[in-house]
Amino acid sequence: MILVGVDGSRAGLDAVGWAAREAALRDVPLKVAHAMPRWAYETETGRYAEVAGWMREGGGSVLAAAEERARREQPKITVETAFLPDDPRAALIAAAVDAELLVVGSHGIGGFRGMLVGSVAHGVAGHAPCDVVVVRELPSLPRGEIVAGIDGSPASARVLEFAFAEARLREARLRAVHARTYAQPGPAALDEVLQVTRQFAERYPDVALVDEMVHGHPVEVLRQAATGADLLVAGSHGHGTFAGMVLGSVSQELLHQSPCPLAVVRSVR
Repeated sequence: MILVGVDGSRAGLDAVGWAAREAALRDVPLKVAHAMPRWAYETETGRYAEVAGWMREGGGSVLAAAEERARREQPKITVETAFLPDDPRAALIAAAVDAELLVVGSHGIGGFRGMLVGSVAHGVAGHAPCDVVVVRELPSLPRGEIVAGIDGSPASARVLEFAFAEARLREARLRAVHARTYAQPGPAALDEVLQVTRQFAERYPDVALVDEMVHGHPVEVLRQAATGADLLVAGSHGHGTFAGMVLGSVSQELLHQSPCPLAVVRSVR
């Protein structure tokens, strides 16, 4: 099951469209969820009953519009809608326990235009129990390519696993990009990075692979590589992540700067 969170914003509807296409590719159901305060969900009598009813009615309209978008995108998939009575971040994280993938928009209602990523997107990307896709810019002319950022950390194997599987589903090329700063280890360590990529390439012989090593800051290198791509895939942690940090610094920056939908892959499922 793929879970997508909606709030009535255009970004949320774009996320629904992306999630519907992904559900069709994976041949799994799509669950469209809208979160609201628990008191509004449960209050039917008393002083605030009218306000609560109005909020439930509005939430129902949000879900109806999202369901219509999903069915228009992919008429054959199974679509379920649900109210989640809680803060959106906590509600989506809890609801994603049984999901293969959680999809959210980059920002929602109430976000200023200059805010590049909303608090919900940022919160779930760091805490969800499954992989998360944050739908930012949708390329107008996607080039049939998945870009994966790898760094030789243990998380790179999960990134490659996700990226190769996506490339196979989409019949797309995979560009595995290792951004190397001059302070990083030498040829022996870099060969280990390439070896991991080769192992996955042997498992996915039908996926066209482009393997790149580029000098530069990982965020800038990946941002440039992913311009026009179908999807950018990054790990939730990497080299240099401090113990206790839920989301690595590169992934945090990519939430703000990715030029296409960004998949944040959990280190462990």
